[in-house]
Amino acid sequence: MSKREQNQHTQQQIPKPVHIPSEEEVAAERERLQYQKRFRRTLRTTVYALVVVAAVAVLVATMFLPVLQVSGSSMEPTLADGDVIVLFKQSTFKTGDLVGFYYQNKLLLKRVIAGPGDTVDMDEEGNVYVNGELLEEPYVTEKSLGESDLSYPYQVPDGRYFVMGDNRTTSIDSRSSAIGCIEADQIVGKVILRIWPLNRLSLLN
Repeated sequence: MSKREQNQHTQQQIPKPVHIPSEEEVAAERERLQYQKRFRRTLRTTVYALVVVAAVAVLVATMFLPVLQVSGSSMEPTLADGDVIVLFKQSTFKTGDLVGFYYQNKLLLKRVIAGPGDTVDMDEEGNVYVNGELLEEPYVTEKSLGESDLSYPYQVPDGRYFVMGDNRTTSIDSRSSAIGCIEADQIVGKVILRIWPLNRLSLLN
């Protein structure tokens, strides 16, 4: 065996020194492990909380506060195409309420004009009378008889509501027998809030 090989053999047999961590290093490592444990626990708790909040939000939106986007111009100027609104589910409605209701698998938005048993009358200028009294309609900018094939005065059947769009010249609503008065169980809820666009965020009535 050459001298070089002997030196290499000797060096291989010499044990490498073992590093013994100091108390500070042990404490630092313990703190690091505890931090990782706390981080994982906090992350897991946060994820669980977000899942619960999301589930509750979906449940509330489905059962009590449906959110939908307006399509069309029948409710202008109150609601514009593309507005995002929130409805509140309830069982009773009064004249002036904005409501969403199902009609032929579509969700329409109109305003309650008269309730069960009320008498509705309209003249050629589009003035609306409920039970003989002129209906004040500050939400309408242009009155019109619109598309109507009813005989006035018209009495609303029991359990139904007479609804009209605010854009009286274009809206197809209870004035036409194609839609007629809507049943109470067709109504999803009352429109209470516009949440989009943000510059038009407002309560609605």
